[in-house]
Amino acid sequence: MTHQIDELIRRIKELQEELEVEFRQKREEFQFVIEKKRIRFAEEVARQQRRLKTGLFRYLIEARPLNILTAPVIYAGFIPFMALDLFLFIYQTICFPVYGIPKVKRADYLVFDREDLPYLNIIEKFNCFYCSYGNGLAAYAREISARTEQYWCPIKHARRIKAAHDRYPRFFEFGDAESFSKGLERLRQELEKEGEQGEERC
Repeated sequence: MTHQIDELIRRIKELQEELEVEFRQKREEFQFVIEKKRIRFAEEVARQQRRLKTGLFRYLIEARPLNILTAPVIYAGFIPFMALDLFLFIYQTICFPVYGIPKVKRADYLVFDREDLPYLNIIEKFNCFYCSYGNGLAAYAREISARTEQYWCPIKHARRIKAAHDRYPRFFEFGDAESFSKGLERLRQELEKEGEQGEERC
């Protein structure tokens, strides 16, 4: 059974890599390069994109009134986002070295590159910044939680859970006490090895 699961995980990873190749080829159609974390489009492409930009005044005039009225509620999310961001920094800094868990690199999850899109006005760019921060922070928190779970409680749930994190398939089956007691230290060591490999790449 374990071999079948390992094989399925391997095939899923291969498909993910194929998908990334397809995404890369699609991105190449838009002729941009990344220079020092900034996106630069070919001049002709950028010119065409600027022609599709909605002016700020027109954007506000055409906006639905309810969208404008609910905007303060949406943007209030910055407060809990920043509190969570600070907590995650403190949590990783204090706890992960004690457990031997490699720290999650924040920059891998929080990516802010949409401001380089020529067809977005300033409000659209701000909205994109907000969404990048919220979703990036959620993914960052998820990976920190996943590593914590792998260290302390790598056991699958009895019920199927939706959108499990990437580490979940390696966890022990619900009720398999023998595998848990024998394999917990192995999963913890896998975390430590990840950290060592990450340091070697740096």
